[in-house]
Amino acid sequence: MSRETKLEALLAKRRDQGSFRSLGHKQEDLIDFSSNDYLGLARSTDLKASIHDEYTKEELPNGSTGSRLLTGNSELTISCENHLAKLFGFESATLFASGYMANLAIFSALPQRGDTIIYDEYSHACIKDGCRLSLAKRLPFKHNDLADLERKLKEAGGEIFIACESIYSMDGDKAPLSDIIKLADQYSAKVIIDEAHSTGIFGQNGAGLVSEMSLQDKVFAVIYTFGKAMGIHGACIAGSKPLKEFITNFSRPFIYTTAPSPHEVITVRSAFDYLKNHPSLPLNLQEKIEHFNQLLPEFSSLSPIKSIVIGGNEKTKEVAQDLQNQGFDIRPILSPTVKEGSERLRICLHTFNTKEEITLICHLLKNTLG
Repeated sequence: MSRETKLEALLAKRRDQGSFRSLGHKQEDLIDFSSNDYLGLARSTDLKASIHDEYTKEELPNGSTGSRLLTGNSELTISCENHLAKLFGFESATLFASGYMANLAIFSALPQRGDTIIYDEYSHACIKDGCRLSLAKRLPFKHNDLADLERKLKEAGGEIFIACESIYSMDGDKAPLSDIIKLADQYSAKVIIDEAHSTGIFGQNGAGLVSEMSLQDKVFAVIYTFGKAMGIHGACIAGSKPLKEFITNFSRPFIYTTAPSPHEVITVRSAFDYLKNHPSLPLNLQEKIEHFNQLLPEFSSLSPIKSIVIGGNEKTKEVAQDLQNQGFDIRPILSPTVKEGSERLRICLHTFNTKEEITLICHLLKNTLG
């Protein structure tokens, strides 16, 4: 079979399954209940102006010109990392272009041959991909299932790492962080937490759930992502100074990639400064979350992510299209992104969604679901 024929066969299979993906444009005329812009910072003209003002204060190059170990490092980047480390409550922080790259960086390099990574089965693809690149043994545990986690801990050998998310991207539910840490202590395991969907929403000045729960000294590392609630791009790994030095020396996604540009670094610092000066934003979002939870308690969660399982790719697409026809940007999440049979609508709440809009979408969902 030629390469082209093989590609065509795989694409045809996706079409037959109703799971073929294609790129489309954001529908500006619809009410956004789909994006990860929870605090509205991606659309904030005030933040945009602040970033511009900071960037134009001095002459800066367009790009970083190289990797951090060659010509790409700068006092600007170091200062931003120090600021993030202090904000999150850790000894050090290391910047990356995205949360995907940060997870690849830590999970591909840190666990060694003979070690074990135990990860929640609902962990994001980047965690799983990072684990696949590692030479360590990989064991998934059932989602938020402490008993299954303990069973896997008993099977583990070498140095043990537990990977989970604080808030899960598809279900919007919270990991039992304190209980996971207690189990980790019993089995001398190191906990690594991805805060992609809690950064900016929880904790003082958006420092996340680990900070809000004062767990910094009980976890090995935390990945913070800035492309969701912070409305920009980039990420960092926060942890100890030896961890930062290890990443600098052994992590291929850090060593062999071009460093963030000055504009990217300024954008990160400006976004967190803006959030610090606008503490009402997370409170506003919490009000919207509570309003939704009251109207549809069967789909309640403490996060802005609301998961409405429909089942079946075609049925889920039909329901999403019906809601789009009524003016709401709601997207279907299909298999294989989620398990077959758990296809769903993933509804995201934002500070800019009005209570009237939330009330209406809840009413439409009640009618749709019977």
